[in-house]
Amino acid sequence: MQRIIFIVFRMLPWTIYYFFTFKHLAKEKNRDYKRMSKELHEGSARVVKYGRIKANYKGLENLPEKDGFMVYPNHQGIFDVIMMYASSPRELAFVVKKEAENLIMFKDLIKAIGSLVMDRSDIRQSMRVIGEVAEQVSNGRNFVIFAEGTRSKDGNNVGSFKGGSFKAAQKAKCPIVPVALIDSFKVFDEKGIKPVSATVKYLEPIPYEEYKDMKGQEIADMVRERIVKAIEEELALQNS
Repeated sequence: MQRIIFIVFRMLPWTIYYFFTFKHLAKEKNRDYKRMSKELHEGSARVVKYGRIKANYKGLENLPEKDGFMVYPNHQGIFDVIMMYASSPRELAFVVKKEAENLIMFKDLIKAIGSLVMDRSDIRQSMRVIGEVAEQVSNGRNFVIFAEGTRSKDGNNVGSFKGGSFKAAQKAKCPIVPVALIDSFKVFDEKGIKPVSATVKYLEPIPYEEYKDMKGQEIADMVRERIVKAIEEELALQNS
């Protein structure tokens, strides 16, 4: 919380600018997702700069050449979204849980970038969202889903991935990009505003042909295993 307050006041003019920009873009009927994505990419980079955060971006060459893919990272906290947008040169939308919809500025941001809200307690609504994600991905948009369902509260340890999170990718028959987030939790969880480092690592995409005959939970376990391995490798490098 201390770092959040520090960032808000340190970049106060930009905070005000993005607050009203999100509100304006969220109200537009024909939203310009590319414009909003560019705004969010630049804004996220400013958060990293003003927040005394050393963000390491790795594996960007692994993003598919063509849009129409899905990204599955582990989930450590609010900063995950910021770091992914700061790192990615590509337009991204997110599937977010209903509980996060009421965060300050977040509701307008969700609408502005064309993200979708999922109510996990409502199976029918969840299935509609999955279908809509699959349709949009098939039409060339890129979506991010945190397959753990909620943030991990155990540092760099990754929780179990839910097989249902991969139904959208299966329907869209699209590439899956696993993403390893390392030390992202430290940015807002640790007290104080001393410099902190975090890493996002995009792993090699998994083409549809590789997972088309697998069940949802099998895909989930495979993606999680690759992310866990990548996290272990990065932590080993840090300690070497």
